[in-house]
Amino acid sequence: MLAGGRSSRFGRDKLKEPYRGAPLLHHAILRLGEVCREVVVVVAPRAPDPEAPVGARVRVARDPEEGRGPLAGLLAALAEVRTELALVAGGDMPELSAVVLAEMLRVAREAQVDAVALQEGETFRPLPAVLRAGPARETAAGLLRRGEGSLVALLGAFRLAVIDEPTWHRLDPTGATLLDVDRPEDLNP
Repeated sequence: MLAGGRSSRFGRDKLKEPYRGAPLLHHAILRLGEVCREVVVVVAPRAPDPEAPVGARVRVARDPEEGRGPLAGLLAALAEVRTELALVAGGDMPELSAVVLAEMLRVAREAQVDAVALQEGETFRPLPAVLRAGPARETAAGLLRRGEGSLVALLGAFRLAVIDEPTWHRLDPTGATLLDVDRPEDLNP
C-alpha cells in the first residue's frame, strides 16, 4: 500500500484524518487485509511508522528517498513482497471493495498477464492494481533508472488485463472502489 506521499493538496497528513470513525489509512489496510495475508505499507523515508488497525498484519517499508514518486514507493513495497502477486492500492482509498479486489486477484491468477487494473471511462486507473511481483520489481527498477516515476508507465509496460466497468460495477455498484482522497472535500463523497 502506497502511503508515502506528502498530502500537499490536502494540506496536512490526510492518512490520519478521521473517516467514518477511523483514520483514513485504516480503511484501506482493512480492505486489503480481507484478501491478503499481510499488508505492506510504504511510508516516506523519515515518517513515523503508521498506526495500524488492531489485529491487522502490517509491515512497514520505506521509500528510499523523498519525492521520487509512486513508482519508487512501489519498488520499496515490492522488495518486501513474498508472494507471486502483489495487490497495490493507495492509503487514501478508503472505499476499496474486497469483492472487487478478490476479482482482480482471480483474473491475475487465471489470465496470462503481468498486471490487472480497473477500467474507468476510456482508460484504466493505476490503483488499485494487481502485479506479478517479480516482473514488476525488474520493470519498475528499469523505469526508475530512466527517470520515469509513474504507475501508468509501469502498467503500460506489461501484458495488462483491464476489468471492464460493467463487470466490476456489478460487484461495486457505486464505483466507490476508485475513491481517492486528495483534498479535504473528498472525505464527504
